[in-house]
Amino acid sequence: MENRPNLIVMLTHNDVTVQNAFDIFASCRELNVQHWGFKNVGLPKDEMRRLAQVMKEAGKTTYLEVVTYDEESCMEGAKTAVECGLDQLMGTLYFPSVHEYLKEHQVVYKPFVGNVYGSPSVLEGSFEEIIADAQNLIGQGITGIDILAYRHKDGEALAREFCRKVNCEICIAGSISSFERIDMMYEIAPWGFTIGSALFDGKYEKDQGFRENLMAVVNYMDKKAMSKRMLK
Repeated sequence: MENRPNLIVMLTHNDVTVQNAFDIFASCRELNVQHWGFKNVGLPKDEMRRLAQVMKEAGKTTYLEVVTYDEESCMEGAKTAVECGLDQLMGTLYFPSVHEYLKEHQVVYKPFVGNVYGSPSVLEGSFEEIIADAQNLIGQGITGIDILAYRHKDGEALAREFCRKVNCEICIAGSISSFERIDMMYEIAPWGFTIGSALFDGKYEKDQGFRENLMAVVNYMDKKAMSKRMLK
């Protein structure tokens, strides 16, 4: 089986869904990217619903990432995910009420772990505390974790240790902003990782737009997959 992490493209910049999300998705929908998402802030709910519908009509797997942390707003994000027909809810702090609601509506729940706060989000806590938090959530039936590894002061080391010790669908979220960090994703083998702001900021193709940056990432990942097949 090919050891290729899933790329989740987020139509977000600095943890806010961009105003031209529809146009950007339309310009990139034919690229080899199955997983697409956006945040629960930046667009009115009716536009979020329409954006999700367009993604689903294109055959994409869809995600809402919630970057608010109290139970009321987390539940509101969960209800938005259900109303919009999204496949997965990522982020939020874990709340049993949110978990039960999403299970009832067959939406996958990948909550944050560790001490997460702010927007853009910051992650704090020792490696041991963050890993213990994840193990506790797995014990409560969570099958996937959204970890803001590179928003931690020791991001690379945390990502490596977390993927080694936690057995579930791990998504590394935030600040995958270089080809070297994509290489790291292949090395530590999480289930997936998100890229959003880096595509808008031209981190992969300097002075180029979102589509050109996404094409650079897709082509890079395709070449890595081809190289692995040739080595077998």
